[in-house]
Amino acid sequence: MTVEVPAHSVHSSDKPAGRIRQKNEEAIIQAAEEEFARHGFKGTSMNTIAQSVGLPKANLHYYFNNKLGLYLAVLGNILELWDSTFNNLSVDDDPAEALSRYIRAKLEFSRRYPKASRIFAMEVIGGGECLSAFFNQDYQSWFRGRAAVFETWIAAGKMDPVDPMHLIFLLWGSTQHYADFASQICRLTGRSRLTKEDFATAGDNLVGIILKGCGLTPPPR
Repeated sequence: MTVEVPAHSVHSSDKPAGRIRQKNEEAIIQAAEEEFARHGFKGTSMNTIAQSVGLPKANLHYYFNNKLGLYLAVLGNILELWDSTFNNLSVDDDPAEALSRYIRAKLEFSRRYPKASRIFAMEVIGGGECLSAFFNQDYQSWFRGRAAVFETWIAAGKMDPVDPMHLIFLLWGSTQHYADFASQICRLTGRSRLTKEDFATAGDNLVGIILKGCGLTPPPR
């Protein structure tokens, strides 16, 4: 199956009509996250999502042609949010500051968008067929560009030699763990849910562990 990335974007025009469209799209994506996280792709219907948003099903198809298009929008939205925090990584940045900011930003996304993160994780576990359109040549180039920044820092002696690829995988996995496996964390710690302070504490620990592993001194929170 060939999967094409939908042309829609949640970042619409500043004109009134554009703002209304953006607001409706965001509401639809939020409702879709809830349904896809609860029932999976096959168990979710466009009709249920429409009812959740309070729109006629025909109106839902005005924004998204079909369920697959909406599912791809949910995946694309969380991926765009995650990547936005890494887009401006530069060799001129201080490695400790840049890594600390990234870790805390990713944890904040896990706190605010846990369902989208879980949907993404389940898609990857299932083989990631719907992600093939996103992980194209451009994305691979973006990934290599992030790794090249770490390589430059290492060559300049700003951080210990580590494999940049595996460092990025560690950053992704450790921060998304607090969304994808929140129920496990809660059961083991006796919590009913993870609070904002729990995420802040997680950030302090991840920053300390990862940065020290790279030979860096963690900056103050």
